[in-house]
Amino acid sequence: MPLPPDYHMHTPLCRHATGEPVDYARRAVELGLTEIGFSDHSPMPRDGFDQWRMNFSQLDEYVAKVRLAQKTFPQLTIRLALEVDFLPGHEDWIRKLAGLAPWDYLIGSVHYVSDAWAIDDPQKLSEWKKRDAFEVWRIYFERLTLAAKSKLFDIIGHADLPKKFGIRPAQDCVPLYKKFLDAAAKSGCAIELNTAGLRKDCQEIYPGRRLLEIAFQKNVPITFGSDAHAPGEVGMNFTGAVQLACAVGYKESSRFARRKREPKEF
Repeated sequence: MPLPPDYHMHTPLCRHATGEPVDYARRAVELGLTEIGFSDHSPMPRDGFDQWRMNFSQLDEYVAKVRLAQKTFPQLTIRLALEVDFLPGHEDWIRKLAGLAPWDYLIGSVHYVSDAWAIDDPQKLSEWKKRDAFEVWRIYFERLTLAAKSKLFDIIGHADLPKKFGIRPAQDCVPLYKKFLDAAAKSGCAIELNTAGLRKDCQEIYPGRRLLEIAFQKNVPITFGSDAHAPGEVGMNFTGAVQLACAVGYKESSRFARRKREPKEF
């Protein structure tokens, strides 16, 4: 069975990845993938917002790197995309980014539950000790729901990211999942099965099975992403991710071209 496209991959421009896009593409060809997409962390309205994204002045360089990979590996379909942080109040900035290149899709991700705290940043792990876990999850899913409602994105990234460090609330999060997935279903945006979670403390794909089961019940489409930050991570654990998707009922994933979605069976 051919593997689905890997739609979540980074480049050195985000300052915490290694290997050029051509290296990721070469690895994809070795694995037998027929389609991939680069979705590096987009610039923010001001450079220096954090230390893990390209500057605005590097956006053209990013596009050029992806175009070089496309030229070098014409047998491989390579999509051009961005992973864009959703913060309330930044919607106009996201609209501006959307018009700056012929993107194939935009992944909307929530990392920040406040302007100063990215919940997945290992350098700020101590922040978790100062807060109630359920309150963090509640704020996170509130923002994720707003991201889905905004219709600014084609895919929502790593939908239960707060579990990264293995910190989970005792309370039931299913009501949070349902509200978010209702918004995703209404907006028509997909969610990704992101295998990077298997490489983190939580040791579980983002999202977990319960959230994915509800997503299937609500007809929310899916994509797959390794969240690769090195060529060796391309397509990592995709066989298991497809098995999980099939186990909850999915039979197809989504492909994107110029922000148009097309379903394709596994």
